[in-house]
Amino acid sequence: MIAGRYRLEREIGRGGSGTVHLALDEVLGRQVAMKRIGLVPGSDDAERERAEREARLAAALSHPHVVAVFDLVDTDDVRWLVMEYVDGETLSERVRTSGALEATEAATLLAQTADALVEAHGLGIVHRDVKPSNILIAQNAAKLNDFGIARSEDDPSLTQTGLVTGSPAYLAPEVASGASATPASDVWSLGATLYHAVTGKPPYEVGDNLIGALYKIVHEDPPRLPDDHPMAGLLSVMMNRDPEARWPMPRVRDELARIARGQRSTVTPVAPAVPAREQTGVLPTVQQGAPAPPASGSPGHSHARRWGLVAAAAVLAVAAVVTAYVLAGRDTPEALPADRGGSATTSETPEPTPSASPATVEDIRQRMDAFVTDYLATVTSDPRAAFERLTPEFQEASGGYEGYIGWWGTVRSAELAEVSSNPSDLTVGYTVNYVMKSGERSTQRVRLQLQRFDDQLLIAGEG
Repeated sequence: MIAGRYRLEREIGRGGSGTVHLALDEVLGRQVAMKRIGLVPGSDDAERERAEREARLAAALSHPHVVAVFDLVDTDDVRWLVMEYVDGETLSERVRTSGALEATEAATLLAQTADALVEAHGLGIVHRDVKPSNILIAQNAAKLNDFGIARSEDDPSLTQTGLVTGSPAYLAPEVASGASATPASDVWSLGATLYHAVTGKPPYEVGDNLIGALYKIVHEDPPRLPDDHPMAGLLSVMMNRDPEARWPMPRVRDELARIARGQRSTVTPVAPAVPAREQTGVLPTVQQGAPAPPASGSPGHSHARRWGLVAAAAVLAVAAVVTAYVLAGRDTPEALPADRGGSATTSETPEPTPSASPATVEDIRQRMDAFVTDYLATVTSDPRAAFERLTPEFQEASGGYEGYIGWWGTVRSAELAEVSSNPSDLTVGYTVNYVMKSGERSTQRVRLQLQRFDDQLLIAGEG
């Protein structure tokens, strides 16, 4: 018995963030789904905080097409999220078992989902993980699920850049580039879900190639339906690379409802557009408008090395690992069903799951570590070339080249003793042993802030 009222009946799912049980609420006499957070491999305080956030945000939504959250209880150091039990299947399960949906069926389900998102956006909530496995279907009605990574607009973390959350195949380009999610991002993700529903496959095949998928999302034209498809025009205004050019969710909902009624869509397919502020890379960026950290100690310690765009995407993948979402259980099936008697209110469908092995992460770290190694070799042999690896702002903060060489000109050698890179926020910390031309020796700990500039990295500051 949990919290004196919930009697567990059986486990109905198991996934990256906990186990899900069917339970009986003996006070109200109804079945509920209970997600167990804590005391499972990989669970931590972040999982508990996410459960609390999900409960708070979902409770703020009273909508027939949103899975209801009833309670959040703690017992024996275990947190339980008590939710509406939906005896049905996810949209991805339906597509997998029945094939691609007809336009009217897909429009009916997604119009209901869009209406739920209109309600959420009206309350300042961005879902950030709209995908087929988060849409539950029971009696031909859709219910949007899993607000575990949703954010309210007044949440300070919403404004942070360089943090990527959401399922890779359904991420909007700007989010894949490290920008904050917005209602327009949810529109893209719903469009990607629409594409999956009517074609039977996700818009981007991820599999083991997360790097390639992220590159395609950011740089290539989005997928399109044949011009004669009833949803072709609508998809083109939902999956538009320019967030400002996407239709708002209320208009999307209304057009889906029109198609669901069997009426002909009035939307003409729009050619893929390049955003006005085109993303030239997919590296997480530092906070826009943030001043470069002041120079200290040894002005202009910097290192930036040109990466190909594919390697840049790999850094984004590591950023996703650090946010403990995309590559740490949030894009794995939330609850792999123990039986087929019904669906819990958690994601049960194996969406394209990225494979981020430790070797891949280590490889990216080694690339960043190599930046520092190469820079320290360059700065004493060719200081002019090293100086060009600073951003213009940090060049100025370092006193220009004269100020830069004024310090580095006194250094005979700089031997790297230890380096630790953090791809999630583009920082590199290292320990260096200096031998000065005067014969003096010293050891310093240096931290560099990198910044994206076109297809390369430059040093934005030191601190």
